[in-house]
Amino acid sequence: MAQSQQTLLVVDDDLDIRDALQDVLEGAGYSVRLAADGQQALESLRAGWTPNLILLDLMMPRMNGFEFRDVQRHESGLRDIPVLLASADPALPQAARALGVAGYLRKPLDLDDLLGTVDRLCCGGRSPVQASA
Repeated sequence: MAQSQQTLLVVDDDLDIRDALQDVLEGAGYSVRLAADGQQALESLRAGWTPNLILLDLMMPRMNGFEFRDVQRHESGLRDIPVLLASADPALPQAARALGVAGYLRKPLDLDDLLGTVDRLCCGGRSPVQASA
């Protein structure tokens, strides 16, 4: 029986964080793509790939999370993809409200919080395996 795997886009300029998040999320059953900044994320999304959730850092070179979210919110094919912020920014709660995202997590990330929040936002509270069965 074919399973529909839940997909995530991790957008973070720190290679070690991207790799660690990919390992954790793939270990939990998600399919993960990576982007080093908002511009790379937009290129991937505009190529026709639509994830179930975007995990977005705020502070990145070239195109930061604020700029990415501004573009995303104005493009009809992208605006409905939920976004989860992950940042060490002290003003994270205010940024999350201003950007109209589905949720936020403060770095350093607690893995249980990460997986629980991703599960809730991506799969409606069901594990990826349950959600795809």
